[in-house]
Amino acid sequence: MPENKFYASVITIGDELLIGQTIDTNSAWMAQELNKIGVWVKRRVAVGDSREDIWQALDEESKESEIVLITGGLGPTADDITKPLLCDYFGGKMIVNEKVLEHVKNIFIRLKRPIIDRNLKQAEVPDVCEVLMNMRGTAPGMLFRKGKKIYISLPGVPYEMKGIFTDHVLSLIQKEFQLPYIIHRTLLTAGAGESFIAERIQNWEAKLPEHIKLAYLPNYGLVRLRLTAHGLEKESLEKEVNELFDELQEQVKDIMVVNEDIPLEQALGNLLIEKNKSLATAESCSGGYIAHLLTSVPGSSMYFKGTVVAYSYDAKETILGVNHETLEIKGAVSEETITEMFDGLMRITTAEYGIATSGVMGPTGGTDDKPVGTVWIAYGSREKMIAKRLHFRFERMKNIELTAVNALLLLLQFIKSEEVK
Repeated sequence: MPENKFYASVITIGDELLIGQTIDTNSAWMAQELNKIGVWVKRRVAVGDSREDIWQALDEESKESEIVLITGGLGPTADDITKPLLCDYFGGKMIVNEKVLEHVKNIFIRLKRPIIDRNLKQAEVPDVCEVLMNMRGTAPGMLFRKGKKIYISLPGVPYEMKGIFTDHVLSLIQKEFQLPYIIHRTLLTAGAGESFIAERIQNWEAKLPEHIKLAYLPNYGLVRLRLTAHGLEKESLEKEVNELFDELQEQVKDIMVVNEDIPLEQALGNLLIEKNKSLATAESCSGGYIAHLLTSVPGSSMYFKGTVVAYSYDAKETILGVNHETLEIKGAVSEETITEMFDGLMRITTAEYGIATSGVMGPTGGTDDKPVGTVWIAYGSREKMIAKRLHFRFERMKNIELTAVNALLLLLQFIKSEEVK
């Protein structure tokens, strides 16, 4: 293991994770935060509510990493077995932590709710741990040590886990270890697959120094290129990465969308802010998903006017003014309909730019000339609108997501094309 590289393992606990009832977002968030301070997450392991499996995971991950993080199994019910297991694993005995006990009581008093013995047991912790106070809930975090390695147990509730992680864990790790610097620079491309990009830049990539790696991250027809470097000297490392990142941008300048590690919807939003322009959407097949992406970005009210989800024929006619004859003759999934949807959107909003979508998302509803996955997207400005037909071949949700991504990308490229005229 390189001297300037520190590893962490994340163990998530719960049968609900293994059967897909709950999606594990904790380990992904923790990995991002750890990476910011110079810790590499080597493995992420999910185990069920099984004493034997959790014990085995602790044994295995302690061989791989200096830091072992555990989430889940700290609640007040019978299936929450993490705390007593950790007590046995580290050879301790359960005691009542008075500070945690007072905190738990105060929570129930503040909420004006009755407190039962099961709730009070949240204040019981192994005497061999250091308590990490949970200001967002009742289950405290716990820090254990074995040799030069540390083990940190956190609640599985994301809101509570993030609070303890931010308040205690990050600063604790930074004090315990002399961490290296990890620097990422990321850009987003569109219009070329990862294999074609790799072929194009293979000579440049082959010359990268050993401590700097290039990753290809494809998703929905887009490819992110991420340069990652690690080292002990921050200033020299940043200078080296920035110079290489400039070279990478030059290599892919004709397909580069944005040279920041931000989602496509934020890149479009930044462009609209820069131009002091606004956007509205009229969505049929995407069902408001484009609006969802746009409004997930803080500050999007500066440029996003709103959306019309005109799913039915009636809504298209009464809200957007699509002609009844157009729908009857050409159908909802047609160039004529999408054009009238766009025109109606521009008429009823004050936005300078617009997007309209209509398609067949599946799994039913397709025809010979309009199979499942057929989508029409209209995009542009009040002065110029473009209608484009696309075809996707996946299941319903992915077709919706691809529609949204392509619509955002097409408008972003449209606005950028105006700049070069």
